[in-house]
Amino acid sequence: MSGRTTSALAQPLRRPSFGRTAALLGLFVLGALVGVAGALLQPAWFPGGLLLALAAEAGLCLGGARATGSRAGAVAPAGGWMLAVILLTASRPEGDFVFAAGSGSYLFLLGGMAVAVICATLAQGRQPGGDGVRLGK
Repeated sequence: MSGRTTSALAQPLRRPSFGRTAALLGLFVLGALVGVAGALLQPAWFPGGLLLALAAEAGLCLGGARATGSRAGAVAPAGGWMLAVILLTASRPEGDFVFAAGSGSYLFLLGGMAVAVICATLAQGRQPGGDGVRLGK
C-alpha cells in the first residue's frame, strides 16, 4: 500500500456491534408496531387517520436513520412495517380481515411503501471522513 490511506468506503465490512444490532432490531419491532397501529387507525378516522399513520411511519424511519447515522436505521423500521402490514392483509380462515377493499386501505398500503422508499433514499449513507475534499483526487 505505498503509504496512501484508503477511503472509508473501500474498507471491508465489519460485523456490527451488539448495540447496533439491538438498535436495529428495536427499530424493526417499532416499525411493526407502527404498521399495526396505522392499519387500525387509518380506517377509523379517514383521512386524518391515514395521514397520521403515514406521518408516524415517516417519522420513525427518518428518526431511526438519524439515530443510527445510516440508511439501515431507515430500512429496519420500514421492513418491520412492511412485514406487519403484509401479514395483516391476509384473511384468516374464519373470514376476518383488517383491510377492507377500499381506497383508504390502498392509499395506506401504497403510500406506506412510498414513504419507506423515500425515507430510505433520503437517509444519509456512509461518507468518508476528511476535510471536504472531492473523491478521486
